[in-house]
Amino acid sequence: KVIWTLLVAAVGCASSLPVGDDSLCSAEELAKYSIIFTGKWSQAAFPKQYPLYRPPAQWSAMLGVTHSSDYNMWKKNEYASNGVRDFAEKGEAWVLMKEIEEAGEKIQSVHGIFSAPAISSGTGQTSTELEVHPRHPLVSFVVRIVPSPDWFVGIDSLNLCEGDHWLEEVTVDLFPYDAGTDSGFTFSSPNFATIPQDTVTEITCSSPSHPANSFYYPKLKILPPIAQVTMVKIKKNLLGFPVPYDNMPDKSNEVIDTVSETPLDCEVSQWSSWGLCRGVCRKTGTKIRTRFVLLQPANNGTPCPNLDEETGCEPENCV
Repeated sequence: KVIWTLLVAAVGCASSLPVGDDSLCSAEELAKYSIIFTGKWSQAAFPKQYPLYRPPAQWSAMLGVTHSSDYNMWKKNEYASNGVRDFAEKGEAWVLMKEIEEAGEKIQSVHGIFSAPAISSGTGQTSTELEVHPRHPLVSFVVRIVPSPDWFVGIDSLNLCEGDHWLEEVTVDLFPYDAGTDSGFTFSSPNFATIPQDTVTEITCSSPSHPANSFYYPKLKILPPIAQVTMVKIKKNLLGFPVPYDNMPDKSNEVIDTVSETPLDCEVSQWSSWGLCRGVCRKTGTKIRTRFVLLQPANNGTPCPNLDEETGCEPENCV
């Protein structure tokens, strides 16, 4: 934690102007925001394969930057950088922070870096502050979904400036993304590198369209938000000091989940082969086949059907 703090401080204090022209923003020179991340990854909203232990559902620390349009931390439908890959797969931030630092030095596109503490459960809140500049009005960040193969949530280049003023408050629902570097389908999948690497894609209730996928809910039109982020501009009093934001949560504060329950239907295996025909010779006998439960129903989903079936047959090997 000490090393993480020192790295954030070292990179975050390097403020510079970009090579590109982001002159569309003519707001006051600087603005500070409180950023509040709320995890909504509950068992009620996401019952399928919900991680309860080793490890339980949780969120990594948030890593983000304020920047110009010359820089992208990550982008949908494009290849993730080595830094984003390491962060999404293992929660390691060293390479990503080095990439951010180099972008600030070479193309002068990064104004500052910010981070917020991890959340030790699927539902909870964490927060920090960030600073934007008229030439660096964009905000990007990533938070890893833990456990997962290479899944994360985040924002790519959200503009907090509108003409000659900064937005007072912005709230964005967050949905899961696949970094395209690991081919696992479930939260607890073993490491299985995607070769060749795929692009960053949004995970939906029907894509990837594989029943084993932990987010596969074919009866839903859209997944419920798995997280939410709110950015609130910090106001100043007459003396120029920031006014505290009343609704700022405690770090990792547990929150009440208000998402409606997602029904999960029972899933069963294919039928086995028919068993031996049993009965008295020259009379109709019976044979049985069975199947087993792959996924128990939840939240008033369709209950499991019968797991065995019987039919008539002619006994064999009669004397």
